[in-house]
Amino acid sequence: MTTADDLIALVRTYNPNSNHALLRDAFAFGEEMHEGQFRHSGEPYFTHPVAVAGILAEQQMDDATIVTALLHDTIEDTKASFADVEKRFGREIAELVDGVTKLTNLQLTSTQTKQAENFRKLFMATSRDLRVTLVKLADRLHNMRTIKSMRPEKQAQKARETMDIFAPLAGRMGMQWMREELEDLSFRVLNPEGRNSIIRRFITLQRETGDVIQKITADMRVEMEKANIVADVAGRAKKPYSIWRKMQEKEQGFSRLSDIYGFRVIVATEADCYRVLGVIHQRWRAVPGRFKDYISQPKSNGYRSIHTTVSGRDGKQVEVQIRTREMHEVAETGVAAHWSYKNGERVENRFAVDPVRWISSLTERLDEDQDHDEFLEAVKLEMYQDQVFCFTPKGDVIKLPRGATPIDFAYAIHTRIGSACVGAKVDGLRVPLWTRLKNGQSVEVITAEGQTPQATWIDIAVTGRAKTAIRRSLREEDRERFVRLGRELARVAFENVGKKSTEKALKTAAKALAIDGVDELLARLGSAEITGRKVVTAIYPELENAQGEEIDQGRAVVGLAPDQIQQRGACCQPVPGERIVGITFRGHGVVVHAIDCAALVDYEDQPERWIDLHWQEGTHGAVNTVTFDATIANDSGVLGRICTLIGEQNANISDLKFIDRKPDYFRLLIDVDLRDAEHLHRVQTALEAESNVSSIRRHKDPGLALLGAGTPRREG
Repeated sequence: MTTADDLIALVRTYNPNSNHALLRDAFAFGEEMHEGQFRHSGEPYFTHPVAVAGILAEQQMDDATIVTALLHDTIEDTKASFADVEKRFGREIAELVDGVTKLTNLQLTSTQTKQAENFRKLFMATSRDLRVTLVKLADRLHNMRTIKSMRPEKQAQKARETMDIFAPLAGRMGMQWMREELEDLSFRVLNPEGRNSIIRRFITLQRETGDVIQKITADMRVEMEKANIVADVAGRAKKPYSIWRKMQEKEQGFSRLSDIYGFRVIVATEADCYRVLGVIHQRWRAVPGRFKDYISQPKSNGYRSIHTTVSGRDGKQVEVQIRTREMHEVAETGVAAHWSYKNGERVENRFAVDPVRWISSLTERLDEDQDHDEFLEAVKLEMYQDQVFCFTPKGDVIKLPRGATPIDFAYAIHTRIGSACVGAKVDGLRVPLWTRLKNGQSVEVITAEGQTPQATWIDIAVTGRAKTAIRRSLREEDRERFVRLGRELARVAFENVGKKSTEKALKTAAKALAIDGVDELLARLGSAEITGRKVVTAIYPELENAQGEEIDQGRAVVGLAPDQIQQRGACCQPVPGERIVGITFRGHGVVVHAIDCAALVDYEDQPERWIDLHWQEGTHGAVNTVTFDATIANDSGVLGRICTLIGEQNANISDLKFIDRKPDYFRLLIDVDLRDAEHLHRVQTALEAESNVSSIRRHKDPGLALLGAGTPRREG
């Protein structure tokens, strides 16, 4: 194990003025507190905090962060309390350790109310000091490096959580090296066959073509010398997961993938960056649409660099990143550069971002009034997406996530402008509101008095700020109608179990569900945010697991006239538990659609055909077919394993169709008969956890919105 002297020596290489007495005391305290504890591998537990401290020392972090790493599990896993740590090491370190403890205790993969509420509190609380997050990232990195000692199911859970939460967070904070390592370590657990396949292809490619990296690097150095530019040039093959992701996004095999190599040119000045760009483009052909200038438009985490992709030897495309030494230091450490030391002094890097400013740019767009799931959605949208920069007609720059639309642009300016938006012009041309904005475009928002947000905007907007404002407006507009509908739904739900929905009963249910008042409870019930069964079982929990008779398929949907025939829309395949609406067809009855079905846009101008529907409360039969789009490894026994997993969830496969076959992977559509949304979630979760399933999603096809052959969508 690394000793206290080893750690202090490492810290002193970049900070000779570090408080070695403090570090030694923290080491001794942590070792004493964790005495007798062991990791799954059999090593003393304290080897883990020491390794975390070592990772942060390699990032040249300050003494407080190193000490926090040594103590980060003491409050949670030992007899030490917050008061003990504060008394011995001071308030600052105690609060940092407590912040890491709270973050460790969160179930970040869950969107349940309790976890979401904790995430909200923690996010706001730790926004004052991002060193908590830096310690947690280093903690997760070491756990992933040593994950093989865990049980296979625990490995899969931790790897999925790392891929979904911690790797994107590291990338967003500018720590790209850590993001890549976390992704690769997770990929090794979640899809070892895929990773090994890519590594084998690399070996074969290198055997066939020789060391491409060395050849291209030598060529670039020759060009730099010709132009009298002093530069460090380095190249590397991209990580297996990065290549795998490109294969999935482009739906291409390894042999057809082009930019699998990356090169970096580091120079002295900003002017040299643009000179290098000119030299590169004169020597090699630039690939259109693959140029990004993050020097003139830096990322919010301080990242600055020029990216370009060119065609190198044998027509292979390679990515080149060009930056100065200062820019490179920020690119390596991201937001952490704010705390970095060198030669005993705090690093003065003019490109390093103030963490307080960085975190406030995220939190200012997160609404205190959002419900829990909306808050989680907003956090993920704001934190895990790259940005584009667009201009107002006056020339002001608006930063938005990649994929943002004119609606997001309008709300970024002001909520009032967003709500009144009726159209937009991009670079002077009128465009639909769902247009995806690109870097450098000029956007003009067109507003109209009396305009209010439309329900379809929820699916068009991508920023948390826009989605929250739209939902709030829709809730306020529909609140009275939802309260009336909710009261009726509550009456029916209580009568189904022989009870009455009195005002006292509803007040008790609202309190049990932590909802602010009866009207809010009824509004959520009417808007299908909660179910009548959930309201009833909040008061009568003994009914939670009571299984009554299955509902007859003929009365599965409530809201139809006695003589009306209904059928589920093949386009969206709604299941009990999801919000639904009916569209009438003369002579054919009613087609039931999910409320977010894309096909409903065709009936927006025919409100007389819409029917407000909801599912009957109770147990539904497993007769609702849902189609899954799955990509699985092409290996012996995999398909059988998938079928077994579905069967273990008491679900039946009614059809299976291959739509794409590749040497390593198959893509197929699987029809599964399900009871309700909960049953659907269980099946999908079981498949997502299977290492041989690279992707699984629900398949929806608006083109199937017809009732039957030859039947038009619209009524003439």
